[in-house]
Amino acid sequence: MNLVTGATGHIGNVLVRELLSRGKDVRALILPGEDRSPLEGLDVDIIEADVLDSQALFNAYQGVEDVYHLAGIISIMPGNEPLLKLVNILGTRNIIQAARMTGIRRLVYTSSIHAIRRAPHGVTIDETIPFDPENAISAYDYSKAQASLDVLQAAHTGLDAVIACPTGVIGPYDFRKSEIGQIILACVQHKPQVYIDGAYDFVDVRDVAKGLIAANERGRRGETYILSGEQITVRRLLETVWSAIGARLPTLRIPLHLARFFTIFTPMYYRLLKLKPRLTKYSIETLLSNSVISHAKAQTELGYQPRPIRETILDTVRWFIENKHRFSPS
Repeated sequence: MNLVTGATGHIGNVLVRELLSRGKDVRALILPGEDRSPLEGLDVDIIEADVLDSQALFNAYQGVEDVYHLAGIISIMPGNEPLLKLVNILGTRNIIQAARMTGIRRLVYTSSIHAIRRAPHGVTIDETIPFDPENAISAYDYSKAQASLDVLQAAHTGLDAVIACPTGVIGPYDFRKSEIGQIILACVQHKPQVYIDGAYDFVDVRDVAKGLIAANERGRRGETYILSGEQITVRRLLETVWSAIGARLPTLRIPLHLARFFTIFTPMYYRLLKLKPRLTKYSIETLLSNSVISHAKAQTELGYQPRPIRETILDTVRWFIENKHRFSPS
């Protein structure tokens, strides 16, 4: 039995699908009362539990051999966000404790490329660069870096655990509309686009799911594997989407200095209207950061082979078109 925490998330529900396609038994751990629609129609054992509830986790682990830990809070907003640190750090420590108590075969922890210390331009980012919570630029980065160090420490003291670090994840089955998913969906809905210059490394969610399984099957205990894809500019991403929908949409490129000025006010705007954030100081710094990222280690040791980003974008457009009824204004 494979336990997947955060199973309704983007990577989580695609990982569940990939495991099921390989004939694996899957138990999906979701929050009590959480929307189950990303798992609709899948032959999966669903159990409700919070990673902050140690006893509930212990119960969820019964009969489980392998654990894929993906549950967590992702945020590009500024500020401390105590719940983020609580879930991402303490929740992971509870996952580790339950693994020790129940004697599972292997733990695969999904960290983030942002948990790794940011490297200046001109340096290729790979697994030789350490996790570094002290130099994190956001509460999210800090939480993922600290949780990653906790998993490494557990691996060094006897727990069979490996870590995978995806880059920017995009692709089909994006039920909750990730940041890039929002942009692609807006294009599918023929909405005008506002953007800033920048680029980042994006990876197909389906390749991440396969990479996680490969890390479980072939990864070395206590090792970290970067699951990156391909670097692409925001402009080229938009143009690829336009090509897929057969329409060139009105766009406005915001100068960088103006975008940075707007980020003084955007967090308050997103919080007041309870909107998913897109333009924040964090998102700007990410698009301007060094995104020359190597997946050579995962390729060599795991057989990891990400597909071209154009294929991912086209498939994502197709998925949003086929599922546009899910995202129509109510």
